[in-house]
Amino acid sequence: MSGVLVTGASRGIGRAIATAFAARGDRVAVHYGSNAAAAEEALASLAGTGHVLVSGDLAEPEAVQRIADAAEEGLGGVDVLVNNAAVGTTPATATPVPEVSYADWQRVWRETLDVNLFGAANLSYCVARHLIARGAPGRIVNVGSRGAFRGEPDYPAYGAGKAALHSLGQSLAVALAPHGISVTSVAPGFTATERVADRITDEVRGQSPFGRVAEPAEIADAVVYLASAGATWASGAVLDLNGASYLR
Repeated sequence: MSGVLVTGASRGIGRAIATAFAARGDRVAVHYGSNAAAAEEALASLAGTGHVLVSGDLAEPEAVQRIADAAEEGLGGVDVLVNNAAVGTTPATATPVPEVSYADWQRVWRETLDVNLFGAANLSYCVARHLIARGAPGRIVNVGSRGAFRGEPDYPAYGAGKAALHSLGQSLAVALAPHGISVTSVAPGFTATERVADRITDEVRGQSPFGRVAEPAEIADAVVYLASAGATWASGAVLDLNGASYLR
């Protein structure tokens, strides 16, 4: 049984990941930023006992430390961190260069990287320091994106942030291996979550030769595997989960 901290776990991929870990008997810290009702619903749906809620703004370094400390205390130790929370691709975060103002361009870049990159980096640091202090092995799994490789022309901050997250994971994989901590990333393509439900068209489904998009549970299954002891030798890897919609 492991203690698992999943950021952005109130819905979508994060909730599916929390559900998958709980189903195998792990204790889960369900992190949320602002949607307390959805987080409480997600917590109540988890199998087993010993799960906790933790909240905080990943864009704030002090809040990140509190998140890590609360999860460490509530679970009796965080053995697995899943950096899932992200500022996503929505109409509010679209910044096509020919159309967006310079002020909005700067704002979206700051807001996106503060969470998607700096928040994940800071939380990885805080959790890793707890693991090192306990002398315990651990796992960090980052939820990146196909967009880091395929490109995100209308959401360049998102694509750049996810590419940087993949690179961060590889750097930490080397840095933390001597402490028994493995670090991996997954790079999903389109996934059937609430956030993008209105954007899953036949054209989007057709990007994959399977003729569909991923289900959140499929991403969760891969994350659970990468967080297992048997996947230690995968440390540093970035696993594409896009149904052959983009090959590199």
